[in-house]
Amino acid sequence: MLLNGFKKEIFRPKVNPQFESLHCIAHLENDIQEVIPYLNAVLGGTSFQKSPPSVMFHVNGRLIAVHPKKIAINALRDEEEAEKILQWLMREINETWEKRHDIEPSESIAEKPKLMEVLKLLPKTNCGECGQPTCMVFSSMVVQGLKAPEQCPPLGDENRQSLKEYLSQFTFIDI
Repeated sequence: MLLNGFKKEIFRPKVNPQFESLHCIAHLENDIQEVIPYLNAVLGGTSFQKSPPSVMFHVNGRLIAVHPKKIAINALRDEEEAEKILQWLMREINETWEKRHDIEPSESIAEKPKLMEVLKLLPKTNCGECGQPTCMVFSSMVVQGLKAPEQCPPLGDENRQSLKEYLSQFTFIDI
């Protein structure tokens, strides 16, 4: 086992304390530097830095940054959600470490969906039913993994299926 545990620090963003969401920094008991390229290979990071090593993922619409001695998660609903994500990630880290001999480490980032390909399939009505001001904004959120096709109410069944098929070729983690 590489990672034995962590200590959570939960806080509201200092930039705008009125934000409803919380942020979490998990201070790790162990240095996990060596597993980061393997974790990137297994989970398909959206950003990777070689030195010092770090990888970022989008999980359930949350941005997660994994560093050798800490994990940062943004836009959380509550502490329970932070705990759930951290427990899942600790399992992933330890399982990846155990299987590292069968995994080719990776320093490359996962390919992302193209904004215009997503936008082409949306109704382009700018109706705001998804909670966003325009279909372009919604499209950018889909590309980032922050929104799903079913969150566009006027999207027709055929285009919804086409969009799901298009997005299925990219790595989006859902726990």
